[in-house]
Amino acid sequence: MDQLTLMAVHAHPDDEVMSTGGIFARYADEGIRTVLVTCTNGEQGDGAGGAKPGEDGHDAAGVARMRLAELRESAGHLGITHVELLGYQDSGMDGWDANHDASSFANVPLEESSAKLAALIEQYRPQVIVTYDENGGYGHPDHIQAHRITVAATEATGIPAKLYYTAIPRQRMQEMFEALKAAGMEFDDFEADADFGTPDELITSVVDVSGTVERKVKALRAHASQGDSAFLLKMPEEAQHMVFSHEAFVRVTSAVEAPGHEDDLFAGLR
Repeated sequence: MDQLTLMAVHAHPDDEVMSTGGIFARYADEGIRTVLVTCTNGEQGDGAGGAKPGEDGHDAAGVARMRLAELRESAGHLGITHVELLGYQDSGMDGWDANHDASSFANVPLEESSAKLAALIEQYRPQVIVTYDENGGYGHPDHIQAHRITVAATEATGIPAKLYYTAIPRQRMQEMFEALKAAGMEFDDFEADADFGTPDELITSVVDVSGTVERKVKALRAHASQGDSAFLLKMPEEAQHMVFSHEAFVRVTSAVEAPGHEDDLFAGLR
């Protein structure tokens, strides 16, 4: 039997932490091989001093080098044994100028990018693959493209026994926001509306990763150049445990019998 292997396909350096950092660390601790595929180099991220694309001081090549170095540090904290870079250019957020660049990941022909991923799936032969849902979680063009190439590559190879999409349980998020409000925290752009997250009835899998919270926080801090996680890092320790202690998923396909609700992505495979 092939070595038990988890593969997660993410769009940018830093995406690996929030939705899959815990399972990476937990399963690595259990001796499972962990493979991170990062599709872009993150060129559209913040540059020195928080400079945004198009602003003075934003050097795309320099940003990519910085973010890939941060990725290596993050992977070390999470115990990720293999980091594979597809090397595509960051497409930027929906509506940004980079969306129109033919070299951007979202515009690369699907057959080309999915073939590169399929080759990695053939190489590592993961039993479990995790990526984003059809909307890429929140509509980012690169997240949507990561979803597309993962579905295409898994179908082409037929190798993974299970395919999962990352998820944010809607009810749990509402409870978390209410608890943090009660603790006096302000949210600004992080305010969740009633439709934020994945409907709870669609969640098939919730993994307890409470033993990995400190490592997830360290991995987030490793991506210091990006301000996206500043709010999470400012949370008190108790709140961080509330946010980071479980990771949820929607099981999309399974070649093995699996319970309706599971607490282990490798259920039925060990």
